[in-house]
Amino acid sequence: MTVIIPATKGEVMAITADTIDHTTLARLVEAGAVRGADVIGHGSGWGVVVKYGMTERALAARRGAVRTFRKFETLVSYLKEIGISQYNVNAADFDPQAIKTSRVRPDASERMRSAFEAKAHTDWMREKVAESLADPRPNIPHRQVMDEVQALIDSKRKQHASKAAS
Repeated sequence: MTVIIPATKGEVMAITADTIDHTTLARLVEAGAVRGADVIGHGSGWGVVVKYGMTERALAARRGAVRTFRKFETLVSYLKEIGISQYNVNAADFDPQAIKTSRVRPDASERMRSAFEAKAHTDWMREKVAESLADPRPNIPHRQVMDEVQALIDSKRKQHASKAAS
């Protein structure tokens, strides 16, 4: 049974409705049950439909959606590693112009820097909370602290105003 499944924005890929995951495919190849594979070009990528027994299923990504390979070479390497070296290729719907020349991915060093900064902040905050909880002095109500700070601000404003007036 063939259905139309959206591949990426504005693109569709005609494949089977059911999918097969990597682990199951590897076991079927190991058992010699795979009778063929079709590599199907769609928009800016490539998909795989695996044939075993009387069944045809599309290769699934980890989250269950149909897996799309951006580069044909990556797909060929994947199939060879898993033990499939012969397959049919259908490039009728493949559009090489649709391949994005640049990928928008955050730099790994930026991701790591952000992660380390977040951890450092979390550690600092935990340390401050632990210090506060361990402090034996009595707690001061928020309102009292705010009133004292406001009084300090008001006195500094008066001093500044009197210096400016003279």
